Amino acid sequence: MSKRLTRSIIFIVVFLLLATAAILGINNWVTNSTKNQTYNEISLIPENKTGLLLGTSKYLRKRQLNPYYQYRIEAAVALYKAGKIHYLIVSGDNRTTHYNEPEVMKKDLIARGVPADKIFLDYAGLHTLDSILRCKDIFGQDHITIISQCFHNERALFIANHKDITAVAFNAQDVTGPDGARVHFREKFSRVKMALELLLNTQPKYYYGNKIEVK
Repeated sequence: MSKRLTRSIIFIVVFLLLATAAILGINNWVTNSTKNQTYNEISLIPENKTGLLLGTSKYLRKRQLNPYYQYRIEAAVALYKAGKIHYLIVSGDNRTTHYNEPEVMKKDLIARGVPADKIFLDYAGLHTLDSILRCKDIFGQDHITIISQCFHNERALFIANHKDITAVAFNAQDVTGPDGARVHFREKFSRVKMALELLLNTQPKYYYGNKIEVK
């Protein structure tokens, strides 16, 4: 084996080790710094005026119901009916006229007993960072309850903590099996991307707009 090839292999191995260490370090940082802000029991979570429901698509391939969507809707409804939140901001992707996460989620929330006048829609929640920042700057909410699965809540809380937003989060039921494992694997890289966005002070794609009063 030539010296040049040996050096190349050593470089690749060292790079992979450092990259792995960085990924694991960022993931542990996010989890450990937010662990006291997430709740699994409605009776224990503090009351807040507003809940921020993070969007996702209702259906997966072949029109199969997305369990992440189902469990988030159930969690939001349970919080509202328990009096732990009084308004909901539904933040999701409305990339085309045929794909509108907030409207779909609103319909299902209303069908489960949440009054329409308690629901506010953020059509520009394309990413978690966007949803958190717009919640504060467009809707004027700096004390919120975030609603999603635990792994997603931890990332959202990390963003909120670095953007002067006082937040707690309620963990919707997680998803197990192969689909859940794939999502959790992708989450590790999403956290690295988030850390870079915070470092670079990345702004939402659609940051500006008319202020919306939640009342």
